[in-house]
Amino acid sequence: MDDDWTVATAKAHLSEVMNRAMSEGPQTITRNGRKAVVVVSAEEWEKKTKRKGTLVEFFANSPLRGSGLDIERIKGRIRRVDL
Repeated sequence: MDDDWTVATAKAHLSEVMNRAMSEGPQTITRNGRKAVVVVSAEEWEKKTKRKGTLVEFFANSPLRGSGLDIERIKGRIRRVDL
């Protein structure tokens, strides 16, 4: 079987879907012939979602840095909000 599973097949073979995701890579589950979700190993998920740098580094590497763009905060009264 390739990396695509129908919902029914994935339900019936969940352990196999998980094992293949861990050993072979992402497994796609389709619903009504369309891709619905992708099952990935926890290790791969952690690699994909791992934070890359800090917010300070993000702004320091911004292409807008040194562009002359001047952003000022509008100073005014505090707005009242009814909750």
